[in-house]
Amino acid sequence: MCSRLLFLGFIGALMVESCAPKHYQLVGVERSRIIVDSRYDQNPDEAAVAFLAPYKRVNDSIMRPVMGMVARNMHPHRPESELSNLLSDILIWAAKDYNEAPVLGVYNMGGIRADFIKGDVTYEDILSVAPFENKICFVTLTGEQLMMLFRQIAARGGEGVSKGTELVITKTGKLLSARLFGREIDPTASYRVTTINYLLEGNDGMAAFKLGSDKVAPEDASNNSRFLIMNYFRDMQAQGKIVDAQLEGRIVVKSE
Repeated sequence: MCSRLLFLGFIGALMVESCAPKHYQLVGVERSRIIVDSRYDQNPDEAAVAFLAPYKRVNDSIMRPVMGMVARNMHPHRPESELSNLLSDILIWAAKDYNEAPVLGVYNMGGIRADFIKGDVTYEDILSVAPFENKICFVTLTGEQLMMLFRQIAARGGEGVSKGTELVITKTGKLLSARLFGREIDPTASYRVTTINYLLEGNDGMAAFKLGSDKVAPEDASNNSRFLIMNYFRDMQAQGKIVDAQLEGRIVVKSE
């Protein structure tokens, strides 16, 4: 009995010792840089390729179909870019399917996460450009609220705005003038605007959207901006048209 107790005590001591905090000391750091490029495709692991093949076929069937074509490389940049112009105009184009006729479309630069490269555009390309679950929505702003929105856009150095918008801003983010389709903004008038629900909530510094009225924000996945973009490209492709957009002076930076 005594030897058994001694044995259990010995085991217990070992367990206490193993659970005791260890005092490790860093004696050195080593690192290496692994560049992942085309060299890794020269000698593929056949077993890995075979394992991934059925998944790749499914993925490619979804991601690789061509939706249409773009006439030029498009990259988002402030104060105005071909790509932000295009996406803002697509919101206007899509509005007809909601029985809406907005005079302004706003798409945030921060929501554009990739470029369109000249040539074929696949669903994968569209998903890369618009990866978020942002959905089209509509809101009515008074002229005063619209001017507030334009000042907020100016403070950010520019955002995507649709055709017919003429904003003059400074490098320091001040709004010098604003017009829609050649007309000054009437502070007492009402303006129907289309945007995405992320901005409707006042995000990205555009709090003026929260002040609007008669908001329409459909929640179905089909209202996601990526599907609207896809539908636009498909429509243009069916008409035999190549999608294009240019800088038009929608947002111009001038000295004060």
